[in-house]
Amino acid sequence: MKILSIQSAVAYGHVGNSAAVFPLQRIGVEVLPVYTVNFSNHTGYGAWRGPLISPDDVRAVILGIEERGVFPGIDVVLSGYQGGEGIADVILETVERVKAANPSAVYSCDPVMGNAKSGCFVAPAIPILLRDRVVPAADIITPNQFELGFLTGTEPDTLESTLASVELVRGTGPRTVLVTSVERPDAPADTIEMLAVDDSGAWIVQTPRIPMKANGSGDVTAALFTAHYRRTGGLAEALARTTSSVFDLLERTHASGERELQLVESQESYAHPRMQFDVRQVA
Repeated sequence: MKILSIQSAVAYGHVGNSAAVFPLQRIGVEVLPVYTVNFSNHTGYGAWRGPLISPDDVRAVILGIEERGVFPGIDVVLSGYQGGEGIADVILETVERVKAANPSAVYSCDPVMGNAKSGCFVAPAIPILLRDRVVPAADIITPNQFELGFLTGTEPDTLESTLASVELVRGTGPRTVLVTSVERPDAPADTIEMLAVDDSGAWIVQTPRIPMKANGSGDVTAALFTAHYRRTGGLAEALARTTSSVFDLLERTHASGERELQLVESQESYAHPRMQFDVRQVA
């Protein structure tokens, strides 16, 4: 499998492609990383150095890949955080050209906007752009519950309302939806869930909540879920494998006391997930 991953990169730490590439490689996926920024570290530190890469430069890198005759072999185009409006045009153009070269290719979009605790942390135009242009072009999306609400103009806060919001967004284009950070009042205390839906049904998995904020964990989740789902076509298996790997990554990171994901140290959790959580069908 080959994945063309258009995301940010950092020298120190693990977000964007610097979070997604290694776990994908560890499960046997060939990744073609294209960078949208090349920063010293993620912006959560409040200070960073390095360049934003212009849309024209990103476009040129992708054109160079296309000129090597690679597009017919690409199975997935993956995108995450979009720092500016121009990158969306490059991504959508790329998806169109990859699908022309390989009609079985899919586009997986992590529509990064923010979260329930901090609200939106992207430029004001980005959520609207994602909702109106990018998400409708995607085959797979991986929003958190907050982002799902923005995409659909709803406030999902129960299993039923979250499922209803998923159906609304599926009606705009993407047929497969992974919702992360699902919270609902009737769930046991100190737990969190992920919900996955496609044409075959809906599946949910519940894990203990790990008391930490880990930049990049969503990037790992989107990458692993996309790869497992594309490889197997099985929604429940993709959800189970992803949940197992990401939980163990976060648990190891929390135990380390470090701020950055213990990405390399957790590599066996990607290659050989413990499958320790039950995935149940809810629709």
